[in-house]
Amino acid sequence: MSIIESPVAEGADALDAADLSEFGYPQQLKRGLGSYASFAAGFSFVSILTTVFQLFSFGYSFGGPAFFWTWPLVFAGQFLVALCFAELAARYPISGCVYQWSRRLSTGLVGHFAGWTMLIGQVVSVSAAAIALQVVLPSVWSGFQLFGGDPALTSKSGATNAVLLGAILIALTTVVSAVGVKLTALINSIGVTCELIGVVALVVLLFAHSTRGPGVVTHTEGVAGGGSYVWPFLVSALMAAYVMYGFDSAGELSEETRSPRKTAPKAILKALAVSGAGGAALLLAALMAAPSLTDGQLATEGLPYVVTSRLGDGLGRAVLVDVAIAICVCTLAIQTAASRLAYSMARDGVLPGAAKLAKVSERTRTPVLPTVLIGIAAIAILGVNVGQAQLFTAITSVAVVIVYLAYLLVTLPMLVRRTRGLDAAGPGQFTLGRWGLPINALAVVYGLFMVVNMGWPRQAVYDPAGGHWYLQYFALLFVGGVTVLGYGAYLLANRRSVTTAVELAEAAA
Repeated sequence: MSIIESPVAEGADALDAADLSEFGYPQQLKRGLGSYASFAAGFSFVSILTTVFQLFSFGYSFGGPAFFWTWPLVFAGQFLVALCFAELAARYPISGCVYQWSRRLSTGLVGHFAGWTMLIGQVVSVSAAAIALQVVLPSVWSGFQLFGGDPALTSKSGATNAVLLGAILIALTTVVSAVGVKLTALINSIGVTCELIGVVALVVLLFAHSTRGPGVVTHTEGVAGGGSYVWPFLVSALMAAYVMYGFDSAGELSEETRSPRKTAPKAILKALAVSGAGGAALLLAALMAAPSLTDGQLATEGLPYVVTSRLGDGLGRAVLVDVAIAICVCTLAIQTAASRLAYSMARDGVLPGAAKLAKVSERTRTPVLPTVLIGIAAIAILGVNVGQAQLFTAITSVAVVIVYLAYLLVTLPMLVRRTRGLDAAGPGQFTLGRWGLPINALAVVYGLFMVVNMGWPRQAVYDPAGGHWYLQYFALLFVGGVTVLGYGAYLLANRRSVTTAVELAEAAA
């Protein structure tokens, strides 16, 4: 790629900058993302290799082989949300999309909470994604087990080693994200290409080593005991729910994307659609190829067990290396999206320390301080997991609940606004037309159901070892804490805004 921008690119960027100025914002971030890079941002956040490898064992342990059906159900619900987001991406091509969409559809307070909960959810997600390195790296080479001898996430040594590996990864992604969007986009695009190739290759190889037919997805292997299968099935849905979010990252990077009104909506839908199809094929292939459904290893070791046992050490490790690349790129994508959200909120003065957080580096044209602070916060979250294996599922669950709440703070105001008349779409912009109202309403119902389902204080999910009541209610306590802190941040930011306005008025007088 030439370092010198072509006149055509410069002209297009000028038009995009003029479009952004209509919302009251100058062009500060570097526009350098095309359609594939925009798609890669959303796909790498979802990252089916990262999250399916990370949580396959969780889904199987609760739902048995039939937990597969949580995947199409969650995909259908999330695609409803993605359709709503695609409409908004075409109307409001602004960084920090969830925050910007919510506040423009409702009020500043609602928008603040949408942005605040999404920001916290993304920071937690950075930690949760980085943890996944422990699932694959020690299987690639025992030397990656830097602490203790047991690499299992459920062990004390495995949990501690996961923190070490995760902290190293987050430190690296912080540097890359701060350097500039071009480097981030290049790494994302290469990583996503490797992941797509890896998913296709892995699915083909596992199907080639199948030992049973697709009817395996109708078996429960007795996980319900003597009760109804509905309850373990709902718990196992956490796996699919954790995988399929973050597709809105294309909207987070709107101010760095060329022709975002057209590019971002397509990227959002494509990222989720490709992830949904690839993930379903991967789950089915793994269940059909697993050496055993009853020896307990699927529920403890998950996909790495299937890969290494069926493909052998050499080929199996090559696949796991590809998974490790996907994990690194996923962590980078989440951190980049979170930094743009923090920048967007700070630019509007709704975060403490807004003036510093909203500053963009003249050299890299990226918000460096938000990137660094998010990295530090994510590592701090990892730190509380040292030797505490039971907290991994709690952190993962909290990330899901918080992000789904943020999505609700967009889809619900959008539904209310739609009944009063949503802003008309421009020529050629994505729109749901007459299907908008039913799709929006179903997206809200789905979101409410999933928040309740994922946040329900089940001891088997949040405190499997027992004896820690605060872990059982971890999601509810965390959401409550986030709400209190968010309102405090809102009051603090607004008080400073009022003080600044008074000082300026007095100075002018």
